[in-house]
Amino acid sequence: MSVVKEFKEFAIKGNVVDLAVGVIIGAAFGKIVDSLVKDLLMPPIALVTGGLDFTNKFLTLKGPTLPTLEAAQAAGAITLNYGLFLNALVSFIIVAFAIFIVIKRINALRRDEEEVVVVAPATRACDECLSDVPVGARRCRHCGVSFVAA
Repeated sequence: MSVVKEFKEFAIKGNVVDLAVGVIIGAAFGKIVDSLVKDLLMPPIALVTGGLDFTNKFLTLKGPTLPTLEAAQAAGAITLNYGLFLNALVSFIIVAFAIFIVIKRINALRRDEEEVVVVAPATRACDECLSDVPVGARRCRHCGVSFVAA
């Protein structure tokens, strides 16, 4: 099978469309989570920690030491931005937890749909001639062997 034909089947089955929709929704969800972290979670954390603003937490590795990250970067300083990393980490944890909840719910729905019904066999094999005999039979209709009541 040629690569072009395989790709055509892949694209026609809708996998490409599903993937594109997932990426677009993921990007939008990422923006919402970033806003949630920056605008709703970090201000109360800053209030509790005495005005600590994680976005301006950085170490200057080379260059002038300035009070804000924006000013340090504008001055050409090389900075280690651990506050931005903490914001990204909180965003990741929120996204990971939200995806965990969604996947957990989807798996629960799948389990409900895939509930397996175990059915007892209607026949059994005769030990003598190996023919299928109804489970309740006392004698094989093919060879006449008697079965012991179970």
